[in-house]
Amino acid sequence: MNRPAEASGTAMRLGVCYYPEHWPEAQWADDATRMVEAGLSRVRIGEFAWSLIEPEPGTYDWGWLDRAIATLERAGLGVILGTPTATPPKWLVDRMPDMVAIDAEGRPRGFGSRRHYCFSHAGYRAEAVRITQALAHRYGQHPAIVAWQTDNEYGCHDTAISYSSAARAAFRVWLVARYDDVATLNAAWGNRFWSMEYRSFAEVDLPNLTVTEANPAHWLAFRRFSSDQVVAFNRAQVEILRANAPGRDVMHNFMGFFTQFDHHDVAADIDVVGWDSYPLGFLDSFRFSPEDKLAYARQGHPDIAAFHHDLYRGCRPDGRWWVAEQQPGPVNWSAHNPAPLPGMVRLWTLEAMAHGAELVSYFRWRQFPQAQEQNHAGLLRPDSVAAPGLAEARAAADDIARLGPAGEPARKVALVFAYDADWITAIQPQGKGLSALWAAFDCYSSMRRMGLDIDIVPSGHSLDGYALCVIPCLPHVPDNLVRELAGFAGQVVIGPRSGSRTAEFAIPPELAPGVLQGLMPIRVTHVESLPPGLIHVGPGWTIERWLDHVEGDATAEFIADDGTVAGWYHGNVRYLAAWPGGALTDAVLGRATADARLEWHALPEGLRLRRAGSRTFAFNYSARAVELPDSVGGNVLIGERLLPPAGVCVLDG
Repeated sequence: MNRPAEASGTAMRLGVCYYPEHWPEAQWADDATRMVEAGLSRVRIGEFAWSLIEPEPGTYDWGWLDRAIATLERAGLGVILGTPTATPPKWLVDRMPDMVAIDAEGRPRGFGSRRHYCFSHAGYRAEAVRITQALAHRYGQHPAIVAWQTDNEYGCHDTAISYSSAARAAFRVWLVARYDDVATLNAAWGNRFWSMEYRSFAEVDLPNLTVTEANPAHWLAFRRFSSDQVVAFNRAQVEILRANAPGRDVMHNFMGFFTQFDHHDVAADIDVVGWDSYPLGFLDSFRFSPEDKLAYARQGHPDIAAFHHDLYRGCRPDGRWWVAEQQPGPVNWSAHNPAPLPGMVRLWTLEAMAHGAELVSYFRWRQFPQAQEQNHAGLLRPDSVAAPGLAEARAAADDIARLGPAGEPARKVALVFAYDADWITAIQPQGKGLSALWAAFDCYSSMRRMGLDIDIVPSGHSLDGYALCVIPCLPHVPDNLVRELAGFAGQVVIGPRSGSRTAEFAIPPELAPGVLQGLMPIRVTHVESLPPGLIHVGPGWTIERWLDHVEGDATAEFIADDGTVAGWYHGNVRYLAAWPGGALTDAVLGRATADARLEWHALPEGLRLRRAGSRTFAFNYSARAVELPDSVGGNVLIGERLLPPAGVCVLDG
């Protein structure tokens, strides 16, 4: 489809998530007017409204939605309409009780909240197609509808993977397509171990509820299958929307630190990648240190939002992405839910702009006083009085109008990430908490602290124009990456476990790093994961958590006091033999950055930079004022070089 105006050189737009069905109809027009006054131009609606659109099977009530869309249109707002398939109504579950997902313990994921469906259930897929067709036929060419969203947050609440009878039947069909005959499957999986051979595909069950761990190759196949089910489910809706809503973007909203399906594969079918940004909730819920959780409790870790901006921007070749939901105040779903530091909502908005977002949409317009999300803040309180986030949204809108288009993000560093890497490290971690996703995050964070601009790219992405390529942890290395690296003249850093498995989860005959040995002439003879306190001390750094023992023709570069080698180099390639994170990773990436002749900065704690076009954006995540280093030049357009807490400075030149 044609690239829309907002994606081709116009300034980033602001929007809001709105649920007209939650509020009296007499209130809608005033809401729409206030949205426009706040600088908002997009409204995202409808993704949870199936029971109101179709209160009885086959009986549609379009009137309220027609009037809501018309009200928003009269105010000059463009509507992003969601398909409501994340919340199938009770009458549908009662009619098809086996449509619900089954968890790993064999328990049904029942009605009473959301995402209560199995991606593999043919009956539910047909119903999802039917309601999508009904919406698309009615609103596909409505002038107020500028974009569509498929479903909502695929996999949220651990629902991308189901262990239902429908999933088992579909998995067997998937296996036939992949392996053709069961003898090939048995050989690929190594099923002679523990007498696991199958005589037919009909004998293959799902890998849960086994006495001890199931065959890792079986698990990997099931994870690939489950991901493909999400892709197929999404594609069915996209095809309907393409046919009925020409000229409109199709988007889905991904989540933070979530890897249950391959987002690159889903992104291939949509126009714009969305993601839902909740920096404070993510900080509290994920594996950040107690010190970071306290220091950044009201700001979010400085690299949470940026990491996902760059991850999801890299999911599409054209780099199109949105923030579909932006936290504007306290959330309700983490163990602790503090309010953002004053200024952070504006900072998060402008940081998305610096990373190339076309849209930031705040979740949500007004806090709802009932049901599960009563304590989740909006731009308005439940009594319609402005919450703190509203003024910050207005301030961000003024900044955006002043700045205009941000310009293209800089291309300096490519960080390679693949979803199956995280599946492999989850299936066979060999050490607690050693995840490929978090290896990627720690490498990203290390380079961000140096003020570097980073693209997170899939393995087939072109490396043309980059000075440094970082591969934090990639157990299965596809051929397309090998080809890219073979012609890459920049610096390369390869992390542990890379090249350590074949596509079928076996150790390669040549040992790790497998197909990467053409770049790095080493063999990993054995690995060990290190418990807390078992470390090797080097000059200013330590080896912790993991160690690859290596032999070969590369040169030892980072050597601990006891002679243990933490890092090797050969030509333009470095190999990190310890798990990413900490001072050792800083040292290895710092040396690679110097060899790549990339400009870097000694940034104060909590300060982050991002370049877009001729501009440098600076963001202060610290709870104290920080000064921009002298090495960061340019004329100040917004803010001051002394940034207060939650401060933003934009420089040109």
